[in-house]
Amino acid sequence: MLKLVVPGLLLLASSLLSLSHAGQGVLPVIELEIAQYSITAEVANTSATRAAGLMHRTHLPEDHGMLFVFPTAAIYSMWMQNTPLPLSVAFLDEAGAIINIAEMAPNTLTAHRAEKAAKYALEMNAGWFAAKGIQAGDAVRGIEGAANAR
Repeated sequence: MLKLVVPGLLLLASSLLSLSHAGQGVLPVIELEIAQYSITAEVANTSATRAAGLMHRTHLPEDHGMLFVFPTAAIYSMWMQNTPLPLSVAFLDEAGAIINIAEMAPNTLTAHRAEKAAKYALEMNAGWFAAKGIQAGDAVRGIEGAANAR
């Protein structure tokens, strides 16, 4: 059997494979704080890493999450295609204040929207925010610099 390898396609396939495992040593990580709780957050600050998100993950450690950094503040939606973990998402304004929190069922296309312009979204294990008593209006500290995290 003859096998053709096109260097550009090989590079593309390699890049897509890396993104499909985003967060396993690929994405930058920052420390965030909400109330007295510390969070280790992977930073999805490019269109490719935002698109991959937490897809295909089967485990997210306690007090770990993913911070999505959007290019501008706007009304964004999140959904759970190819994401087997149940998650909660908090939409944040430019200052890091929580706008609203939504609970997201795994492997669905149901859109969960920010109630007003958001600059960030923070995904955590399902029920994390509620279990900690965190709600709309609470501040997330440590987001400065997340857009440029490498």
